[in-house]
Amino acid sequence: SEIDVDGGIDQDIFDINEALGLDLFEGDIKLDGMQERNSIIGNKYRWPHIIPYVLEDSLEMNAKGLILKAFEQYRLKTCIDFKPWEGEKNYISVFKGSGCWSSVGNRQVGLQQLSIGTNCDRIGTIQHEFLHALGFWHEQSRSDRDDYVSIIWDRIQSGKGHNFNKYDDKTSDSLNVPYDYTSVMHYSQNAFRNGTEPTIITNIPDFMDVIGQRMDFSDYDLQKLNQLYNCSSSLSFMDTCSFELENICGMIQSSDDNSDWQRLSQVPAGPHTDYTYMGECEDSGFFMHFNTNTGAEGSTAILESRILYPKRDFQCLQFYLYNSGHESDRLYVGVKEYTSAHPNGTLRLIEEVKGSPATYWQLHHVSLNVTSKFRVVFQGVKGSGLSNGGLSIDDINLSETQCPHHVWHVRNFTHLLNTSAAETAGRIYSPPFYSRKGYAFQIGLDIHGTNDNPFNLGIYLYLISGANDDQLQWPCPWQQGTMILLDQHPDVRRRMSNQRSVTTDPLKLSDSSTYFWDRPDKVGSIASFPNGTTFMRGPGSGTSAFLTHQRLRSRNFIKEDSVYILLTMEDISHLLSTQPSVSPTFVIEVPDSCPENPCENDGVCVIVDRAPVCRCPAGDNWWYMGEKCERKGSTHENIVIAVSSTMAVFVVMLFVTVTTAVCLKKKYSQGKANNESLALEE
Repeated sequence: SEIDVDGGIDQDIFDINEALGLDLFEGDIKLDGMQERNSIIGNKYRWPHIIPYVLEDSLEMNAKGLILKAFEQYRLKTCIDFKPWEGEKNYISVFKGSGCWSSVGNRQVGLQQLSIGTNCDRIGTIQHEFLHALGFWHEQSRSDRDDYVSIIWDRIQSGKGHNFNKYDDKTSDSLNVPYDYTSVMHYSQNAFRNGTEPTIITNIPDFMDVIGQRMDFSDYDLQKLNQLYNCSSSLSFMDTCSFELENICGMIQSSDDNSDWQRLSQVPAGPHTDYTYMGECEDSGFFMHFNTNTGAEGSTAILESRILYPKRDFQCLQFYLYNSGHESDRLYVGVKEYTSAHPNGTLRLIEEVKGSPATYWQLHHVSLNVTSKFRVVFQGVKGSGLSNGGLSIDDINLSETQCPHHVWHVRNFTHLLNTSAAETAGRIYSPPFYSRKGYAFQIGLDIHGTNDNPFNLGIYLYLISGANDDQLQWPCPWQQGTMILLDQHPDVRRRMSNQRSVTTDPLKLSDSSTYFWDRPDKVGSIASFPNGTTFMRGPGSGTSAFLTHQRLRSRNFIKEDSVYILLTMEDISHLLSTQPSVSPTFVIEVPDSCPENPCENDGVCVIVDRAPVCRCPAGDNWWYMGEKCERKGSTHENIVIAVSSTMAVFVVMLFVTVTTAVCLKKKYSQGKANNESLALEE
């Protein structure tokens, strides 16, 4: 059995808020009394690049985990960072209010609320609301929107027409970026409709099913955000390479090997195309290849990245591998680390990338934990067997993020789309996986959603019986399972992957006496793997409205007729209590005096920028000075100092004057004697 966390309906932000009876500006914007639509122009309403936040304990656990994941997307793609609030004047308080909403820009009010309510726990929704907080309105409110979309006013609910107003280009700035149908800030075609017909028609018909996406930032969303906040680079991104340029992204062939990697566009034994363009672009499409068809056993080719400089202590390397060599050929991934003790670098091999020869590209991840400057190293080694081809790599991405724990590779996906029946008959299950805590789980993918919505993908997470169940805590507490359908764009910064998360609440009930996330052999039903082995599968939690087939066929979700679902199951029990010990439900008034007075001579201690500062006493002709008012000054002392200084200057000037006069007289006398001597000689 499965439950839909959203009732099987792909509810947008505005649907959620409307059902709650909220009457917010443009559906999800909270205006303060004085705010005008143009008020975010200028630096006053921008946040600092590191934004203080508080996750209030009212938030659902799944939402807390997703907010932190949304912050990671901001770090990966922009220069905006977030930090737990530590008493800063202005900060964002994220709480579970009614619906999903935010103010626009930094309102300079101290505590600024942002609501992530019931059913708002989707990463695209959270990114959308934080973009409001960072200073952005909805895309279709732009002054030039009538060139790109048509608003069908008679289809809009009574009293909701103001949500479709547009603003003046003299008072709001689109930052010279083209109109963006793909923006995460754009209304969907059905926003505020009074029936079944769309309220927004795109002037280019192909974009009708594009507007309203809540997957991830679009390219133009990022361009505008990075422009508004003067970002020249993003925080956690490190490198990407698809080998399209001959300089191969600054990679180098090592001098410590006896073979080389070659930049090729095809190999007779495979691959026949690169992975970036799949052979679809003429004169493009390259990858790096280590030929194991020739050479002796043990021949080694080492490819090294340029020197990279980490900011965090964890990184994720992602790349695609095509293995057309022999089973005995090996690919090792490592790092060459440069430290003061080893300035020439020390090679540390991290992982042997396993994979039998196959006739397709395969995605791999390697977790790194580097803290000093380093190079990424790909080391190919020829094995003992007869090889027809070799090892090829393409579409490398390196970022300071956590790697997914598991990857589910679904091949021949177009065939599944064209043939699967609706509901359970069209469901495919992943292999079993284990979480870091030892819980066994499985993913179910409904290729054709439900009978009511057959053009949707559905996705569910199940706990299944596993080897560790006797040692684990039941019902399963606070494990957040995240399922990401990967957009396989070659540059990780430009991906718009689609994801959903489910968190195991140990108190959640299936019925009056059964805990939903209890042991699968207690609450589940019998199931079997393809090899016939039986196991118990617990109830599933997810959504039948994960992604429409139209969106699925867009971008790079399906590539080489494959899709990848990245899976993570992590313990988030540490998020149960996230409010700071000093409750930030109001702006703290900083005290104007110190708990202990360090000042001497009756000085008064006050707090300036959260640090104690002494204000020293003074009279008509005296005062105290110094860090602790420890030194006394007076008018009499100043007079003595002034007179002494004047006398000293007078004496020095007199000495200089006398010395100058003597020197000039002596010089004149010598000159005169010389002239007389010259006259006698003549």
